[in-house]
Parts: sequence; C-alpha cells; structure tokens
Amino acid sequence: MVKQNHIIVIDAKIIPIADLATVRTGYPFRGPIAEVHSGGVLVAQMKDVDPSSGLQWGAVIRTELTGRKEPEWLQAGDILFVPRGQRFFAASIGTPPDLAVCGPHLVVLRVHPGARVAPNFLAWQINQPPVQKQLRVAAEGTNQLSVRITEIEGLRIAVPPIEQQLRIVGMADAAARERRLLTQLIANRERQLAAIATDLAKAAGLDLT
Repeated sequence: MVKQNHIIVIDAKIIPIADLATVRTGYPFRGPIAEVHSGGVLVAQMKDVDPSSGLQWGAVIRTELTGRKEPEWLQAGDILFVPRGQRFFAASIGTPPDLAVCGPHLVVLRVHPGARVAPNFLAWQINQPPVQKQLRVAAEGTNQLSVRITEIEGLRIAVPPIEQQLRIVGMADAAARERRLLTQLIANRERQLAAIATDLAKAAGLDLT
C-alpha cells in the first residue's frame, strides 16, 4: 500500500484487456461514409475523437447503413480506440444520443458484464505511459503505425479495486476541467493583449488598414 497524491494505491492486479472487455472493429462500411442529413444512424469516425476531449457527438454525421451486416450499436460505457497514426488513444463515449455505430478504422472495447473495471478507468489506463509503451512496442508499419486487435487484447492493465478506480477517474476529470479553464483564460488574456497592441498602434497614428 503506497500513498501518492492523497490517494492510497492498493496493490493492483495485472489483467490483459481480453479478460476485461471484448474488442472488435467498427461497422464495415464499403467505401467512403456518405453523410445523409435525414439518416437514422450516427457514425463516429476517427476525426470525431480527440485525445483531450474524447468523442464530440455534436460533430458526428448521420448516415444510412449500406452493408448487409447486422450492426452492433454503440452502448453507454463503450470505449473507442484509435489504433493507427502517430498517437494511439482511447475515449469512453458515455451514452449515445441516438442509434450509433463507428467507422471501420476505429476499435470498440466493451467491458464484460461483471468485470470489476469501470469503462472510463480502462480508457484512462490505456492513455497512460505504461500502456502507451506497450502500444509503441506492438505497433507495426512504416508509413502509418498501427496495432492489431490481438495486440490490443494482450495489453496488460493494472486494475485496482473499483473504489480506487473511481477516485482516480475523478482526479483525471478534475484535471481535464482545469486544463480547459486554463486554456480559456490564456486565450482571453491573449485577446486582451492583442486589443491593447491595436489601441497603441492607433494612438500612435499607425495606419492599420
């Protein structure tokens, strides 16, 4: 038992993701995903998922499913994982606002019923240095790095008791809110300084047209 940052970290168990969650690819669209404004299905794509803010449902387009495969609808607590590019990361999606799938270039993790892991904690763990190091080792390809589903399933996750998971996620959420607030404060200050610089230039008779 170790005390770190006011959280008592109890000895965690190392568990592979395959024992915690199912891992699958998104819906197999054939060709480009066409936006259909009146479509009955939301489709999350890689461009909609951000490492800092997660999945932005407001930016997700609507479409109609064109394939014959029965869709596996996204559910509350599902995790979207970006398995290619310069950064691998995961985001817990919350509750979809409507029927939704994700594109084939994303991977969906769904925690097993009864598994003693919170989805948002699992997503947080995947984004932390110990698991990121495993992902970099597993990555393959020269032009565009990627990891396969079998390698995602084999990732080793440190899982503490659920109470500890929720406290850690609470700290992570607080840090994210502080980061957004700080970013907004910096942007406001920069706008103020830019306005001052403009006023100074005008007062000095500088032609700004």
